[in-house]
Amino acid sequence: MGEPPKMKRGIVSESITVTNNLTGETREIPIVNGGVAASEFSKVLPGVWFYDPGFMSTAAAESAITYLDGDAGILRYRGYPIEQLAEKSSFVEVAYLLVNGELPNQAQLDVWTTDIKYHTYIHENMRKRFLEGFHYDAHPMGMLISSIAALSTYYKESKNLGDKEVLYKQVVRLIAKMPTLAAAAHRFSVGMPFVYPDNNLDYTENFLSMMWKVAEPSYVANPILAKALDVLFILHADHEQNCGTTAMRTVASSHGDPYVSTAAAAAALYGPRHGGANEAVLKMLNKIGHIDNVPAYIETVKAGKTKLEGFGHRVYKNFDPRATIIKRTADEVFTVTGRNPLLDIALKLEEIALADDYFISRRLYPNVDFYSGLIYQAMGFPVEMFTVLFAIPRTAGWLAHFKELLEQDMKISRPRQLYIGSDARDFVPLGSR
Repeated sequence: MGEPPKMKRGIVSESITVTNNLTGETREIPIVNGGVAASEFSKVLPGVWFYDPGFMSTAAAESAITYLDGDAGILRYRGYPIEQLAEKSSFVEVAYLLVNGELPNQAQLDVWTTDIKYHTYIHENMRKRFLEGFHYDAHPMGMLISSIAALSTYYKESKNLGDKEVLYKQVVRLIAKMPTLAAAAHRFSVGMPFVYPDNNLDYTENFLSMMWKVAEPSYVANPILAKALDVLFILHADHEQNCGTTAMRTVASSHGDPYVSTAAAAAALYGPRHGGANEAVLKMLNKIGHIDNVPAYIETVKAGKTKLEGFGHRVYKNFDPRATIIKRTADEVFTVTGRNPLLDIALKLEEIALADDYFISRRLYPNVDFYSGLIYQAMGFPVEMFTVLFAIPRTAGWLAHFKELLEQDMKISRPRQLYIGSDARDFVPLGSR
């Protein structure tokens, strides 16, 4: 059989016919936007559910935010290619695009930028009583998740999801405060004093200042490093219906406020299968140790004894378009920080894998995580901060989905299950068990 035809988005171009062999009933179901409605299947097969662990073949939402074609290696935010946004835009502008659906004009961007700058501060009680209450060696990501959820108790009006102005303020607050909370978590974890936001700086410069400022009157970020971080933030801002976004949409469907919904998404990201991939790449490169050991490591991968971290993707079956951008960004960062010795190992891995039929036949190509950890490490970020650095920009995407879900008036998430437990049985008294 050949490849199935590509469905044109927005129109009904094909259909399928379903027959229930138990009843003989037949129904034609249209294919719309590349999908078929499960509700139509249930009319033919009432009480029978699709079994799809991990949602491998299930679309749980309609969304206009991110378009991803894994076979072609395409990623677009609101229709704009990720390559153009990374080259020509800024993270703050991309955040506006994701949340509002269109690129801002200058006046809109000025208001958006100002609103974000002047919501970067966190309540003093939260800093002094909440953040300082963590154990001295608390993981920054655990602190961040807890802090995001705690914001819900400071902004009680956030529960009023029907008020667009109130919702706008919560969106701005979360995007603005994420770098502050993230930097505060890091500083606490290494025993350094809190650094207040500097609203004279742009988004990434301000974050770097809160991370690294020591005693200087004002922190001056290297422009190449600040730009590189901004590009990384753009690349991580959204990625369709991944685990974290699904968690966000699930909690939001119950009309949890933006803070607890974002905390849920961040908690999903905290899992090593989701947000820990770039850390796993660094561990692999350190394990390999030297460029001469790369061929032998490749053979252990092909023998099924270990895994080639940073290659392959749940969705992409071609080059991850973000990987090309991030590799170029890595080159720029290393002109400032010096060449990371692990880079030679990474380049050799990529060279061998991309020429080996074993990986080519399995469509295993470098993904965004293959080089991002090297960049973060070169910039001085500890490994514990890698997932935090993922959560900061992804907040914009999460909130875009939150807003879209409310506009669609999505029903509360409630998937079905296939019961595989015991049949009905009588209670057995304790002494007879």
